[in-house]
Amino acid sequence: MRHAVAGKKLNRHPKERDRLICQLLQAVIEHRKITTTQAKAQAVRPEVEKLITMARKVPTQAQIDAAGDADKAQFRRDRAEVFRRALMYLGGRKEAAHRLLEVAPAYAERPGGYVRLTKIGPRKGDAAEMVVLELV
Repeated sequence: MRHAVAGKKLNRHPKERDRLICQLLQAVIEHRKITTTQAKAQAVRPEVEKLITMARKVPTQAQIDAAGDADKAQFRRDRAEVFRRALMYLGGRKEAAHRLLEVAPAYAERPGGYVRLTKIGPRKGDAAEMVVLELV
Protein backbone atom coordinates (compact mmCIF):
# COMPACT_ATOMS: atom_id res chain seq x y z
CA MET A 1 0.00 0.00 0.00
CA ARG A 2 1.14 3.53 -0.80
CA HIS A 3 -0.46 5.45 2.05
CA ALA A 4 0.79 9.04 2.28
CA VAL A 5 3.30 8.59 -0.55
CA ALA A 6 3.40 11.58 -2.86
CA GLY A 7 3.89 11.34 -6.60
CA LYS A 8 3.44 8.66 -9.21
CA LYS A 9 5.98 6.00 -10.15
CA LEU A 10 5.22 6.15 -13.88
CA ASN A 11 6.65 2.61 -14.20
CA ARG A 12 10.24 3.95 -14.16
CA HIS A 13 13.31 3.86 -11.96
CA PRO A 14 13.77 6.94 -9.74
CA LYS A 15 16.53 8.59 -11.79
CA GLU A 16 14.71 7.98 -15.05
CA ARG A 17 11.47 9.31 -13.52
CA ASP A 18 13.19 12.45 -12.23
CA ARG A 19 14.73 13.10 -15.65
CA LEU A 20 11.36 12.59 -17.37
CA ILE A 21 9.67 15.07 -15.04
CA CYS A 22 12.51 17.55 -15.56
CA GLN A 23 12.16 17.30 -19.35
CA LEU A 24 8.39 17.72 -19.16
CA LEU A 25 8.88 20.79 -16.94
CA GLN A 26 11.27 22.28 -19.48
CA ALA A 27 8.83 21.62 -22.32
CA VAL A 28 5.88 23.20 -20.51
CA ILE A 29 7.86 26.30 -19.56
CA GLU A 30 9.36 26.75 -23.04
CA HIS A 31 6.31 25.91 -25.18
CA ARG A 32 3.48 26.76 -22.74
CA LYS A 33 1.50 23.78 -24.11
CA ILE A 34 2.34 20.06 -24.49
CA THR A 35 0.48 16.85 -25.24
CA THR A 36 1.24 13.90 -22.97
CA THR A 37 -0.41 11.06 -21.10
CA GLN A 38 -2.72 11.83 -18.24
CA ALA A 39 -0.48 10.13 -15.65
CA LYS A 40 2.59 12.14 -16.71
CA ALA A 41 0.59 15.38 -16.75
CA GLN A 42 -0.73 14.73 -13.25
CA ALA A 43 2.82 14.05 -12.05
CA VAL A 44 4.20 17.26 -13.60
CA ARG A 45 1.36 19.60 -12.72
CA PRO A 46 2.35 20.23 -9.05
CA GLU A 47 5.97 20.85 -10.06
CA VAL A 48 4.94 23.47 -12.63
CA GLU A 49 2.70 25.12 -10.04
CA LYS A 50 5.59 25.27 -7.54
CA LEU A 51 7.95 26.79 -10.10
CA ILE A 52 5.54 29.52 -11.16
CA THR A 53 4.59 30.30 -7.55
CA MET A 54 8.28 30.68 -6.71
CA ALA A 55 9.00 32.91 -9.70
CA ARG A 56 5.89 35.07 -9.91
CA LYS A 57 6.92 37.63 -7.26
CA VAL A 58 10.35 38.24 -8.78
CA PRO A 59 10.77 41.76 -10.15
CA THR A 60 11.13 42.04 -13.91
CA GLN A 61 14.20 43.62 -15.49
CA ALA A 62 12.16 46.75 -16.26
CA GLN A 63 11.18 47.07 -12.59
CA ILE A 64 14.82 46.66 -11.54
CA ASP A 65 15.93 49.38 -13.97
CA ALA A 66 13.19 51.73 -12.71
CA ALA A 67 14.01 51.16 -9.02
CA GLY A 68 16.22 53.36 -6.90
CA ASP A 69 19.84 52.44 -6.19
CA ALA A 70 19.05 51.05 -2.74
CA ASP A 71 16.38 48.70 -4.07
CA LYS A 72 18.26 47.60 -7.21
CA ALA A 73 20.75 45.47 -5.32
CA GLN A 74 18.03 43.68 -3.35
CA PHE A 75 15.92 43.13 -6.48
CA ARG A 76 18.92 41.68 -8.32
CA ARG A 77 19.68 39.33 -5.42
CA ASP A 78 16.06 38.14 -5.34
CA ARG A 79 16.04 37.55 -9.09
CA ALA A 80 19.37 35.70 -8.97
CA GLU A 81 18.16 33.46 -6.14
CA VAL A 82 15.00 32.46 -8.00
CA PHE A 83 17.02 31.92 -11.19
CA ARG A 84 19.40 29.60 -9.30
CA ARG A 85 16.50 27.58 -7.84
CA ALA A 86 14.79 27.37 -11.23
CA LEU A 87 18.00 26.03 -12.75
CA MET A 88 17.99 23.21 -10.19
CA TYR A 89 14.40 22.29 -11.05
CA LEU A 90 14.96 22.56 -14.80
CA GLY A 91 18.13 20.51 -15.01
CA GLY A 92 20.47 23.42 -15.70
CA ARG A 93 18.64 24.71 -18.80
CA LYS A 94 19.29 28.45 -18.74
CA GLU A 95 16.88 29.11 -21.62
CA ALA A 96 14.03 27.49 -19.68
CA ALA A 97 14.90 29.42 -16.51
CA HIS A 98 14.93 32.71 -18.42
CA ARG A 99 11.61 31.80 -20.03
CA LEU A 100 10.16 31.05 -16.57
CA LEU A 101 11.18 34.49 -15.33
CA GLU A 102 9.52 36.03 -18.41
CA VAL A 103 6.27 34.06 -18.03
CA ALA A 104 5.79 34.10 -14.26
CA PRO A 105 4.98 37.82 -13.70
CA ALA A 106 1.81 37.35 -15.76
CA TYR A 107 0.51 35.17 -12.91
CA ALA A 108 1.35 37.64 -10.11
CA GLU A 109 -2.30 38.39 -9.31
CA ARG A 110 -3.57 34.84 -9.82
CA PRO A 111 -3.96 32.86 -6.55
CA GLY A 112 -3.01 29.53 -8.12
CA GLY A 113 -4.21 27.15 -10.79
CA TYR A 114 -1.69 28.10 -13.47
CA VAL A 115 -2.03 24.82 -15.39
CA ARG A 116 -4.98 23.41 -17.31
CA LEU A 117 -5.42 19.75 -18.28
CA THR A 118 -7.73 19.06 -21.22
CA LYS A 119 -8.54 15.48 -22.15
CA ILE A 120 -8.22 14.71 -25.86
CA GLY A 121 -9.07 11.00 -25.86
CA PRO A 122 -7.13 7.76 -26.06
CA ARG A 123 -3.90 7.31 -28.00
CA LYS A 124 -4.28 5.15 -31.07
CA GLY A 125 -1.47 2.68 -30.34
CA ASP A 126 -2.09 1.66 -26.75
CA ALA A 127 -5.27 3.52 -25.75
CA ALA A 128 -3.45 5.58 -23.11
CA GLU A 129 -5.55 8.58 -22.05
CA MET A 130 -3.97 11.67 -23.62
CA VAL A 131 -4.26 15.24 -22.34
CA VAL A 132 -3.09 18.70 -23.31
CA LEU A 133 -1.21 20.36 -20.46
CA GLU A 134 -1.07 24.13 -20.90
CA LEU A 135 -0.35 27.24 -18.91
CA VAL A 136 -3.54 29.25 -18.39
